[in-house]
Amino acid sequence: MAHPVPAAAPNADPAELARFAALAHRWWDPESEFKALHDINPLRLDWIDRLCGGLAGKRVVDVGCGGGILAESMAARGAHVLGIDLAEKPLGVAKLHRLETGVTVDYRLAGAEALAREAPASYDVVTCMELLEHVPDPASTLGACATLARPGGHVVVSTINRNPKSYLFAIVGAEYLLRMLPRGTHDWSRFLKPAEVARHARHAGLDLVEIAGMTYNPFARRYRLAADTSVNYLAAFRRPGSAR
Repeated sequence: MAHPVPAAAPNADPAELARFAALAHRWWDPESEFKALHDINPLRLDWIDRLCGGLAGKRVVDVGCGGGILAESMAARGAHVLGIDLAEKPLGVAKLHRLETGVTVDYRLAGAEALAREAPASYDVVTCMELLEHVPDPASTLGACATLARPGGHVVVSTINRNPKSYLFAIVGAEYLLRMLPRGTHDWSRFLKPAEVARHARHAGLDLVEIAGMTYNPFARRYRLAADTSVNYLAAFRRPGSAR
C-alpha cells in the first residue's frame, strides 16, 4: 500500500522557491548556473529509459520539473509527460521553451502531494530529480510519488548523499572552488543517505530496483554513471503489482 498522503500545506521551502525563481530566466542556458543539469541530463535520461523498458508511450509525471530540461527530453522520446512544480517562474520558462521546441509537455503549478490526492495510481513513471534535498519533508514527497505510480510503475529519484565527501565535493568544491553552482544552493544537512531514501521508499510501499552513482571529473569536466554513490546518486523503485 502506498504511503498515505495527508492534506496539508505545500511541502516546500519558500526560500528555496525564491532562489530558483530568481534564476529561472537562465534555466535553458547550458553555461549558466544550470550547466550541471544540462550535463547530467543525457545520463539520467538514458538510465530512466532503460529501467522502465522504454519511455515511448508511457505516462510520466516529473515532480519538481523546474524549467523542463528532463521533462522535454522524456517527451522527445515519446512519453506523455506532465511536469509539476511549485515555483511559477521556472514553470513559465518551461512553457515558453516548449513553444520554441514544439515538444508536447503539459505543465502545472502543483505539488506532488496535491496531485497524488487528485490522481493516484495514474502514471507509469514518476521522476523526482534533484528535489528531495530541497523540500522540508522528503518522506512526504516520496510517499506522494509512490501514490502517483501505477501498480508495476516506477519511481526514479536523484539526490545527494550526506557524508564528509559530499560536503567537500557538493558544497566546497561545486559552490566555492569550481563555482559550478551559486553559493547557498545546497544545505548539507538536508542531503539524504541512500539508506534513508530506501527506507522512506519502503515505508511508501516501493521496492528498490537499482541504484547508481554519478561522478564528476573536474579535469575532463564530464559526468558518468558509476558504482560510487558517495556524492550524487540515482535510485529507481517499483510499485508492486502488475502494470495495466
